[in-house]
Amino acid sequence: MKKIRSALVSVYHKEGLDALLQELHKNGVVFYSTGGTYDYITSLGLPAVKVEILTSYPSILNGRVKTLHPKVFGGILARRDVASDGMELTQYGIPEIDLVIVDLYPFEQTLAAGATHEDIIEKIDIGGISLIRAAAKNYNDVVIIPSSAYYNSFLDLLVAQKAATTTEQRQYFAAAAFAVSSHYDTAIFHYMNRQAGIPALRISSDHRNILRYGENPHQKGSFYGNQDEVFEKLNGKEISYNNLLDLDAALALINDFEETTFAIIKHNNACGIASRPTLSEAWDAALAGDPVSAYGGILVTNTIIDEETAKKINTLFFEIIAAPDYEKNSFEILKQKKNRVILKVKTTQFAPYTYRSALNGVLEQDRDNSTETKASLIPATTTIPTEAETEDLLFANKVVKHTKSNCIVLVKGKQLLASGTGQTSRVDALKQAIVKAKEFGFDLKGAVMASDAFFPFPDCVELAHREGITAVIQPGGSIHDKLSVDYCNKNSVAMVFTGIRHFKH
Repeated sequence: MKKIRSALVSVYHKEGLDALLQELHKNGVVFYSTGGTYDYITSLGLPAVKVEILTSYPSILNGRVKTLHPKVFGGILARRDVASDGMELTQYGIPEIDLVIVDLYPFEQTLAAGATHEDIIEKIDIGGISLIRAAAKNYNDVVIIPSSAYYNSFLDLLVAQKAATTTEQRQYFAAAAFAVSSHYDTAIFHYMNRQAGIPALRISSDHRNILRYGENPHQKGSFYGNQDEVFEKLNGKEISYNNLLDLDAALALINDFEETTFAIIKHNNACGIASRPTLSEAWDAALAGDPVSAYGGILVTNTIIDEETAKKINTLFFEIIAAPDYEKNSFEILKQKKNRVILKVKTTQFAPYTYRSALNGVLEQDRDNSTETKASLIPATTTIPTEAETEDLLFANKVVKHTKSNCIVLVKGKQLLASGTGQTSRVDALKQAIVKAKEFGFDLKGAVMASDAFFPFPDCVELAHREGITAVIQPGGSIHDKLSVDYCNKNSVAMVFTGIRHFKH
């Protein structure tokens, strides 16, 4: 146990600091401080020594340099069990500093508020971050409180141990200090690197949500990130690891649709999706796509949930619903089941890059933000798709983009009839889709087909044509494109190329 006798306090946020200071003062701790923090301490009626008195040097450069001085850092970094360190402190009149309390300039908050570049740069803390690192390095003798988030836990410790700490406790706060400093530096790096383009990966999050388990019950799982930025949870149980994966897929999918659309997600894929003039109609059509898989699924829409739709979907067991908002009566209907998770979506716009672990590293790629339009379609056949077919082709292409590869999607009337997902061959994906569509009573005559990648052989268009499919959308780019195109031309099937592949693994 080491008793705290002196403390350097330099903080930006002062909320919650007063109780900490009062407890330290009660235990005879001497305060060193500067600027606004010094004024705050003395406003509480507590004595404090100005850092400028300690260093015999004023704060300079409009406050940019205040604590960066040997008389400050010497007192923090001196090793109490090294005789020569103690002799130097005596020689130069440097007091030992046993506790450092720092709360850094709010760089991330300033950036998020849309401040000017000059204001953002001024919120890069120099002295504070240096104090944090110095005190954390010398945790054997010094306690570091690196942010206001630790005020309360440290206060409890002070009261219980009368301003004394153990090595293990100081080491814990040192680890917390490097978590704070590394996160702070990561945010600054990302800002400065927007134009520099230095090829380095830095990912940091202070928001850890421990999940019930991972993908399976025998696996531990956590989510790092601030879910409150994405949605407001209005009702229901804890969101699971698999729920979060499905939500990610659901929000990415619905973000590609502007018309009133409803989708049902199961294992990251849409088992039902439709666009209609009203939400109630969209729900009916989406559910019809696969009412069996819809059980226990994730529901998502881009439209406010009305009472009529709520009554319909309330008859189905599902885990989560995500929507921009809910009419009062519809929310009352949906929340009748206490475990049902009801989310009010705040944003569907996410970071421009995606990451996943692979081998002993991390894969990074641009997010697939390409959504093809009518203007970007390249006619590949002499038969041109009708206006209705073109709308269905674009609808199908959006769905196939968000479905696991290899994938084939069948659509008619802006309704998913069926999809073949995650197959090892494209023709198997088509066969799967055809079987499912027929199982649920759909007539494929006049339907369209979308493929996430090109057709290496004409077998898919041959099979699709035999089932009555009249239009096809695919990236194109195979050395054997001509085989599929020739078959379509001979059988009056329309085909368009997009030039964009949408693999999803």
